[in-house]
Amino acid sequence: MNKIKSRASRIARYSFYITKSSSVLCLLAAMLLPSVLMAQDLAVKAERLYTGTGEVIENGVVIISDGKILKVGRSEALSIDAGIEVIEVAVATPGLIDARSVVGLSGAMNQRHDQDQLERSAAIQPELRAIDAYNPRELLVEWLREHGVTTVHTGHGPGEVVSGQTLIAKTWGTTVEQAVIDPSFALSATLGPAATRHDRKTPGNRSKAVAMLRTELQKAREYQAKLDSDADQPRDLGLEALAAVLNQEMPLIIEVHRHHDIMTALRLAEEFEFTLILAGASEAYLLIDEILAAKVSVIIHPTMLRARGGSDVQHFSFTTAAKLVEAGIPVALQSGFEAYVPKTRVVLFEAAMTLAHGLSFDQALNLITMAPAKMLGIDDRVGSLEPGKDADIAMFDGDPFEYTTKVVGTIINGERVSSTLR
Repeated sequence: MNKIKSRASRIARYSFYITKSSSVLCLLAAMLLPSVLMAQDLAVKAERLYTGTGEVIENGVVIISDGKILKVGRSEALSIDAGIEVIEVAVATPGLIDARSVVGLSGAMNQRHDQDQLERSAAIQPELRAIDAYNPRELLVEWLREHGVTTVHTGHGPGEVVSGQTLIAKTWGTTVEQAVIDPSFALSATLGPAATRHDRKTPGNRSKAVAMLRTELQKAREYQAKLDSDADQPRDLGLEALAAVLNQEMPLIIEVHRHHDIMTALRLAEEFEFTLILAGASEAYLLIDEILAAKVSVIIHPTMLRARGGSDVQHFSFTTAAKLVEAGIPVALQSGFEAYVPKTRVVLFEAAMTLAHGLSFDQALNLITMAPAKMLGIDDRVGSLEPGKDADIAMFDGDPFEYTTKVVGTIINGERVSSTLR
């Protein structure tokens, strides 16, 4: 992932949004949105503080200033300035991260007007941008926030060969500009039966889907060569996005489940030298050596994936996450995509299920904190409770993975954005 472009270059591409050059605009924004833009100083005291770095602090405290973590340590070792609000909880962890979702595009109403996660008019549409459809006020975003999920990687979902672009956002803010961290993180692709399950004539089988993707990648390669030699080359937004994949400026996330489809994805990545992230990967346990050799990351399917006979996920395993972690393959956990109400899973519950299938508490927590932060290239901001990072914290009244435990609050960017018991 080290070849993915830096945040600075992403911010440059994002410069058409809010500008800070005008003090008048900044003042107006602060006046209109004080509850969102003005972080407060806080201190969170926890009987047990999981930092996300592997360290567990008994009677720990996190001191927050200007939306960032200022200090982390034992309560008796750190002084809290007078006047700072102190929140006391049983357990605190880093804000949870959902490594792959369609939330914000897929809405809670489950009606056509709030279902923007998949466009069925064509098999390959890399020019579609999640940021043009993402709704930060969607009820499902609030639902995740109330369950301690503070960051989501979301966007166009599986179901077409290339369905569009994804984004990374905080579950915070009332506008896209406030919520989004990375407006164009990756391209979403699909191989296997899911890519041919539609009412169009093509692609009708695996070979056709792969041939279509390979053809478009080759076109993008030629398009980039023309751009390099001719600055006046007309823009093609679809080929431009695919060229960004070939230039390793963004990864291609391929939703794939069967072992032979996984191997096809690995061959494509080798052929075109792009950064591949496997998503779903129900049969990844059959190809551990191959995935490890390819140095590919995996956003594993939800632990409680609903599998049925005859589907491409019928051979999933509850122990896949543990096997991949043991092998040293970078793994993160996703909520995935629900085609019906409630429309989204909660990664907290999915991670809890891994405890009964080979993972330790620390490993399960890592799947929804630091591991996805690293995979998404945002570990300098989120994923652990360390000085200088964003003050994103999930708070609980007991063991986070215990069935009877409730989430008692969520802090994002230093703001207590939820105190609802979940």
